[in-house]
Amino acid sequence: TVGGKPEVKSNYDLLRKLKADIATAFPSLSVEDLSELVPNKEELNVVKIYAHKGDAVTLYVLHKTPVLFELEKCLYPTVYTLWRYPHVLPTFTTWPPVLQKLAGGADLMLPGVVVPLSGIPEVKKGDCCAVKVVSNRAPMAVGTATMSSAEMRSLGMKGRGVSVLHTYMDSLWAFGDKSGPPSIPDVDTEGVEATYEEEEEEDDDEATEGGEEEPCPNRVPDAPCPDSSMISHKHSPVLTEQMDALLLQCFLQALKSKVKKSELPLLTSSFLRIHMFSCCPSGKQLDIKKSSYKKLSKFLQCMQQQHSLVRVKELSKGVESIVEVDWKNPELRSFRTPKDPGIEEASVEVGRAEGEKPYHPPEITTLYSVSSRLEPLFQDAKKRKGTVLQPAEVRAIITDYVKRNELVDENNKNYVIINPILCDCLLEKSEYQEVEALKWDDLFSRTLYKMQHCHQLVFPGQPPIVKKGHIEPIDISVASRGSNKKVTMIKNLEVYGLDPMAVSVALQHRVQASSALNPVPGSKDRVLVQIQGNQVQQVCKLLLGWQIWKPLSCTVLIPALDLTGVYVHNF
Repeated sequence: TVGGKPEVKSNYDLLRKLKADIATAFPSLSVEDLSELVPNKEELNVVKIYAHKGDAVTLYVLHKTPVLFELEKCLYPTVYTLWRYPHVLPTFTTWPPVLQKLAGGADLMLPGVVVPLSGIPEVKKGDCCAVKVVSNRAPMAVGTATMSSAEMRSLGMKGRGVSVLHTYMDSLWAFGDKSGPPSIPDVDTEGVEATYEEEEEEDDDEATEGGEEEPCPNRVPDAPCPDSSMISHKHSPVLTEQMDALLLQCFLQALKSKVKKSELPLLTSSFLRIHMFSCCPSGKQLDIKKSSYKKLSKFLQCMQQQHSLVRVKELSKGVESIVEVDWKNPELRSFRTPKDPGIEEASVEVGRAEGEKPYHPPEITTLYSVSSRLEPLFQDAKKRKGTVLQPAEVRAIITDYVKRNELVDENNKNYVIINPILCDCLLEKSEYQEVEALKWDDLFSRTLYKMQHCHQLVFPGQPPIVKKGHIEPIDISVASRGSNKKVTMIKNLEVYGLDPMAVSVALQHRVQASSALNPVPGSKDRVLVQIQGNQVQQVCKLLLGWQIWKPLSCTVLIPALDLTGVYVHNF
């Protein structure tokens, strides 16, 4: 979606500044390239739009074609510009099927990077870079490197490599003429695509030879593998049998302990993602492609025809659902849940590195600070402006003040007579002539209301931390990305001593979906955890399991989540 109307700025100063910024950001562009990219006498439109991840960006449009976009004061080229000048950015190479994932909001993971004979491009953390597919030099995506090239190699090409900001086929691309990428031959990765297609055919036909080592999947033929530990043995018969057994175990456990009759019919994809993945034992990963079935549909077909456990039906075109479960099946009834069910978070200690103590939630206390208006009321107790007090201390000081000044109403001891100091401190101007006495509860509540709110955090073994204002809740929200895709975002984890990276890893293992860490806009030291799909239920269960109760703040109601006896703030 595009926010607002285009703002036309064709003055010379804007073009001159933009050219200077482009020359600084992309030094490989020649003077001729700059003049061609941003002509002096052409009209330049500046438009505010939302990119495919929901980021608000400033778009520079020339002849109805977006040429550059600006995000957080950094300038990036669009794919239209990169198609004209493919040499502008260091470029990583990946397989064609990965492009669809990138356009859907995913970042480029290093295992999906094709490493040519010349090696990966040299980048530093935060550098602007591009992503292309094998056999074509035309870039398909733009982003920033999450680490340096040296770190990528030292980690064995594992982890997140490029944080993607804009891709071919996203909303930013759709703002232009929607043309396709040109075909620019790529000598470095010539022949790799054919190799990739052959491997896919072998997987589909299950025509693999056991025990043979495969070449490293993210490199061109004859290129040295970055690390011998990256060699895949996915066609080993032993590993295939183990994955088949794990699939059956998770399938039976999911039917016995997760699926309810009221949930049927149940989408097969939802059954796998929500129920089967959560039954996978800690330390293991469920991967159908490494089994003999290769596809979920084939596995469920086997469970239906050979085991008679379920009945699967195509309720709508191309969408299969489990419509019936044989709860009396002997195999299902005799199945016993293993001692280590599911990915339990005991294996992922929050916010801790090896050798450190496990996470314990902080003790949170509401406090009140003496304001300048109430300072005369606390003067006898020698509490000056800014003194932080607990509610019980405030109550004791007010009670002592009332009794010492003999302000208790003799006719009705439930009331306190208002003297000039109480009048100035607690009453509004409109009440000066009307209110002569207050009930004790009203007196205390007015006093606390006029004081400044504070909160105290006490982590085990650490000194108390006192901060002004109300404590921020952990914010869990769901946003739409692209065509009917959703992502779940979690903020303010650091307030409670939670490591966003540890939470991200735990969620990734729990729901088997990709996750990412992004800076919170407008904050220097806060990080936002983003995970694909609507995972609000799983996030809440995870945090409640870690005894993070009151700080949760969800923008989505979860009727299926059992929160009996647990108070969830603003839920």
